[in-house]
Amino acid sequence: MTMTIERDEPLTPAGRLFVQPEMDQVINCAISVDDPFDIDAVKLEISNSILVKHPRFSSIMVKDSSGRERWRKTEVNVDDHFIIRREPLTDDPSISDEDAINEYLADLSVSTPLSLTKPLWEFHLLLAHKCAVLRLHHALGDGISLMSMFLSCCRRADDPNLRPTSQGIGTSTSSSNHKRLSLKKLMKMIWYTLVYVIEFGLRSLWLKDKKTVISGGAGVELWPRKLATAKFKIDDMKTVKKAISNAVVRDRSYSI
Repeated sequence: MTMTIERDEPLTPAGRLFVQPEMDQVINCAISVDDPFDIDAVKLEISNSILVKHPRFSSIMVKDSSGRERWRKTEVNVDDHFIIRREPLTDDPSISDEDAINEYLADLSVSTPLSLTKPLWEFHLLLAHKCAVLRLHHALGDGISLMSMFLSCCRRADDPNLRPTSQGIGTSTSSSNHKRLSLKKLMKMIWYTLVYVIEFGLRSLWLKDKKTVISGGAGVELWPRKLATAKFKIDDMKTVKKAISNAVVRDRSYSI
């Protein structure tokens, strides 16, 4: 009879950078919906999704005897990752849902780090505002891969049996269309790379930003923050798409 012992896995260099106190990068993503949340249905979908089965989403971060961060497998209790807010975020009726959620996100970004006693992700359900805030630590992955994983938990609004799909921008070219890299082009590539590296190094050593009235000082990262949002009409995006060759703009709604 053989036993499999799961060993702690080290964080990647980028992951170690993102968990340092000076960085501590957390992705806060707000998702608004048209209909009220069914809390039990959302929890059930997340429990059965790839989200909780992924090694990074089912591991806690620990430090070994040398102080290096590692991932350790653990049992995921989905209820521990849901924060339910039933009451409105503000009692002032003149404040819109968008502004209230922006203030909530700004507060989260500076005052509420993710707990290290559980895997580094959370769902905040703001029932009164029909909004969910997905919080993911950047050490789990980059934004594109994390949002792709989240979309795998969703279903198409026009067909609940189908998962949402995405298509890349541009067209792929076969390897036969690529021209061979000539010696002249190779030397130019090496030369320009060397020039840019030297220029970047010199700028880093001798140049620095000028002090301005908005530069701040010690502790500027703890100042109150305010988020601003921008809205774009899909027709305007399609106009931009027509001006960019081979671009793709999707006008599609999803349901969770």
